[in-house]
Amino acid sequence: MGEKNTLNMSEYSLKGTLLERMNITLTELSAEHATGSMPVEGNTQPMGLLHGGASVVLAETLGSIAAQMHAGEGKAAVGIEINATHHASARSGIVYGEARAIHLGRTTASYEVLITDDSGKRLCTSRITCMIISR
Repeated sequence: MGEKNTLNMSEYSLKGTLLERMNITLTELSAEHATGSMPVEGNTQPMGLLHGGASVVLAETLGSIAAQMHAGEGKAAVGIEINATHHASARSGIVYGEARAIHLGRTTASYEVLITDDSGKRLCTSRITCMIISR
């Protein structure tokens, strides 16, 4: 297999970003697989349920970072499409996201992202595609 790209997160400031505001924690990052989590509290809609947009933010975060790792040095991965099917919701606890590569090409990278609750119940299935461009 080819050389693995790495993403030096110290080059990026999370201060003031959506990741910071939503309290997203990144746990595993590679071009093929990325995981992270976020609390339900603070990321709800007025009825007290996890906001569907919050699930999409977690999905896009994981897919975009993995795609950036695939892109490598001198390149950037920019989101060009995302969709989400919300199967269930949560009122409390932590939700977990897992992005798995479904296509790693020269100009695009696509990921399926599963969002689950504390018990492993699937809350959302998302798919994100990023275009790889020169910086």
